Amino acid sequence: MSSTHPLARYPRWITRWLGYRATPPPKRPEYLVWFWSFIGAFSGLCVLQAVFGHARYFIDRGVPSMVASYGASAVLCYGAIEAPLAQPRALIGGHFISALLGLCITKLFSLSPHFESIRWLAASLSTSVAIVAMQITGTTHPPAGATALLPALDDDVWHLSWYYLPVVLLSSMLVLVTALLVNNVQRRYPIFWFTPATPPVAKTSAGLGAPNVQSDDADGIAGRSSSATVSTSAPQPAEKQTAGDIV
Repeated sequence: MSSTHPLARYPRWITRWLGYRATPPPKRPEYLVWFWSFIGAFSGLCVLQAVFGHARYFIDRGVPSMVASYGASAVLCYGAIEAPLAQPRALIGGHFISALLGLCITKLFSLSPHFESIRWLAASLSTSVAIVAMQITGTTHPPAGATALLPALDDDVWHLSWYYLPVVLLSSMLVLVTALLVNNVQRRYPIFWFTPATPPVAKTSAGLGAPNVQSDDADGIAGRSSSATVSTSAPQPAEKQTAGDIV
């Protein structure tokens, strides 16, 4: 029984920019991938710095022109758009969860009179906890690890306090909107919206001790052939008994 995609009922000129295709898109030449990766990253980072670096609303509140971890997000969202870790669920959820945990953990450490000397511990713990939280929620996004440790290491981010959360959420949305516009001109993004982003598992190479399937199969075939030969050439117990009776 075939199922119809929920976006199939809407006009194509709308669903195209949401990543929906009735048929899989063709594989693009590498030079087109490189071109649109450059255009996407350049446009996305320019949008972030234009909003936070030139809008008086954010300047008056001391918001940095860009949260540094979004430079790494640009690599995924514009250059590796088919990676599970680059999809919207991971982008938005990963950054927000990491920012929330990093801020909460750093605020707990700030209650100590020795806060300045243990900020390194707050940063390490923040990223470690954020990694586990992203794994549990299916929102693993590697650049978000930096989002978690910034409240402990960056004074500009620390002074934002709880205002850091809406800044991160808005930054993720701006990156996502730019990615939807640029990546869907000749490519396709996202691959999925809400499916949990499971990190891909790389296969171990033979040089690192991976089993050689072909040699194992050959050894198995040779072993079975040898066993068959031995069993065929060996005299059967019944034949021995018959020969003894004749003598």
